[in-house]
Amino acid sequence: MTMTAPHPIPLHTARAPAYLWRKPVLAAAVVAVLAGGAWFALQRAPAPATPVPATKVAEQPPVLELGSADVAAISARSLALSLPLSGSLAPLSSATIKSKVSGVVQTTTVQEGMAVAAGQVLARIDQADLRARLQQQQAQLDEAQARLSMATKNEGNSGALLAQKYISQNAYDATQNSVELARAAVKSAQAMVEIARIALEDGVIRAPIAGVVSKRHVQAGEKLAPDMPVFSIVNLAELTLEAQVPASEIPRVRVGQDVRFRVDGYQQREFTGKVARINPSTEAGSRALLVYIAVRNDDAALRAGMFAKGAIVTDRADVAPVVPLAALRDDHGRQVVYRIADGKVVAQPVTLGLRNDDEGTAQVVAGLQDGARVIVSKLPALKPGAQVSLPAEAAPTAAAATTAASQPKKG
Repeated sequence: MTMTAPHPIPLHTARAPAYLWRKPVLAAAVVAVLAGGAWFALQRAPAPATPVPATKVAEQPPVLELGSADVAAISARSLALSLPLSGSLAPLSSATIKSKVSGVVQTTTVQEGMAVAAGQVLARIDQADLRARLQQQQAQLDEAQARLSMATKNEGNSGALLAQKYISQNAYDATQNSVELARAAVKSAQAMVEIARIALEDGVIRAPIAGVVSKRHVQAGEKLAPDMPVFSIVNLAELTLEAQVPASEIPRVRVGQDVRFRVDGYQQREFTGKVARINPSTEAGSRALLVYIAVRNDDAALRAGMFAKGAIVTDRADVAPVVPLAALRDDHGRQVVYRIADGKVVAQPVTLGLRNDDEGTAQVVAGLQDGARVIVSKLPALKPGAQVSLPAEAAPTAAAATTAASQPKKG
């Protein structure tokens, strides 16, 4: 028996097993999913930033931020130089009233602290003795006038007798001499009467000046003697501030200069005066001279003996911009300030006038205007041309400036 071999089946007609065709299908599906995800990711990803050339970054300078203490606003005012002083206040006019006659004080009409007018009655002395003395002197005057009248009659009779040769010339001369003596006696008696009358008037004590009673030395019932003090009066309408000034500073002081000062008890009030006199010699034990300053005291706020502390205005400039000394810089021998203009630092040359080292300011004659802003801090990185930003309170916004300009002005 002959065995015949089977014929081979063609590949394109034979059916492949299931596991052979499933693998390529799965691989294709995975590739499709991955490709779709990559396309979606590329669509959502941001475009890469375009790199900035290094040359453009280097061209933008840094902006320095300034603080409020670094900048000062320039204002125009009158700058003055002053010389400090201190001293005590004394009344320009005062009086200590003394008794001119002796007697017992009958009444007193004023007390300490009371204001009095010139000529006002302050006290009365018992005038009984003074009136009796006046009457006595008046009687002596009457007697002297009677003697003069008798002597005058005798002179007339003697003249008639001399004409008839009944008496000698010597007798007539004696009669005439008696008349002269009687006339002299009358004049003396009249003077004594006037003295007694003045003494009677002095028994009424009056104020010689207007002012305030500062001391009452006697009471009613006390016995007064001549030249004994009765009252003390001070006039507070005008006071004198007596201050010592070093001799080295006297050339700066002139009559008529303004003085400003304060006293204890009036810390919030400033008083004024003017230099009235300068003592020509120094005080004993010191190298200082007394300067007398006239002070008006119309409201009687000041009192004699108060201690005052202030300054003499020795020089004063006209109204001009004033710059802090801290803002001044030396630029090759010239004075400049760093002014802020349009956010940049500008080296602005200035011409200075009066300088006040005590206040730390100087007057600007030329170079700055009122309202300009200058830098007062010495910042090493700050140079002319640098860009700066001002603090909010030093640099108002343009919107605020526009709003302020658009508001109607009050007429």
